[in-house]
Amino acid sequence: MDAATGPAAQGAGGAERPRRPELLVITGMSGAGRSTAGKALEDLGWYVVDNLPPQMLEPLAELTARAGLTIPRLAVVVDVRGRTFFAELTGALAALDTRVVSPRVLFLDATDDVLVRRFESVRRPHPLQGDDRIVDGIARERALTGELRARADVVVDSSSFNVHQLGGLVASLFEAERAEELRVTVMSFGFKYGTPADAEHVADVRFIPNPHWEPELRPLTGQDQPVSDFVLAADGAAPFLDRYEAALQPVLEGYRRENKRYATIAFGCTGGKHRSVAMAEELSARLQRDGVPVRVLHRDLGRE
Repeated sequence: MDAATGPAAQGAGGAERPRRPELLVITGMSGAGRSTAGKALEDLGWYVVDNLPPQMLEPLAELTARAGLTIPRLAVVVDVRGRTFFAELTGALAALDTRVVSPRVLFLDATDDVLVRRFESVRRPHPLQGDDRIVDGIARERALTGELRARADVVVDSSSFNVHQLGGLVASLFEAERAEELRVTVMSFGFKYGTPADAEHVADVRFIPNPHWEPELRPLTGQDQPVSDFVLAADGAAPFLDRYEAALQPVLEGYRRENKRYATIAFGCTGGKHRSVAMAEELSARLQRDGVPVRVLHRDLGRE
């Protein structure tokens, strides 16, 4: 819970002070979906400012704070078009940590090959490319944004999303309801398609026998009951999940104490169709029974 919305936010006589306005900085790699994220937030009623120089972040935040609930949720998109401006963003965010707004950072990322394909498809150069190749511009941008990515409140890897899926994910993360709670995304994926870059915790469930080799289970997925029963009944599967869930409890409690609002837990198997899906579904159900807001994402389900 945000300290400004709990008991400490009560004034004399127990009257609550208004909840602090929220400030979300949307940034990340060019081509990773910053504009899509901004549009999704606009649809939720956020006030979105595009391409704001970091020097303007503090006065805008102060203006928002004075406006109170007139502008309760402000999002600003900052990217490398500012070049030297962008390098000052980390300092600007540090200055805001003591202000009367609640600054958060959403970092959009994608793999290099996906970013190259996206730039090639729209036939536009990377903003840091210059006379070099697209991959050179991407490398420069990664060096420039590394520190900011490390301090981001939530990192979203958009590599496998279309614009509609990305917009839906951002909307689910930042919808007004339960905005102050820790939100957990439980993801399944296939190792053969790469490890998700936005997962804080990754569990390898390839130790479980693969339903792919069972003819009657092969065409099904981990969302189907026969596959789920097969996976959870396998030797070691249930004890692993019990211990993994228990190990996560102090982690999630620590995230709440540190005011971290987003966490991604990923289960990986070979193709992301059977074992990881079943385990993700089961952990999600357990966390939901404990009152944790959970979103389930099966990244590679449906791939050939």
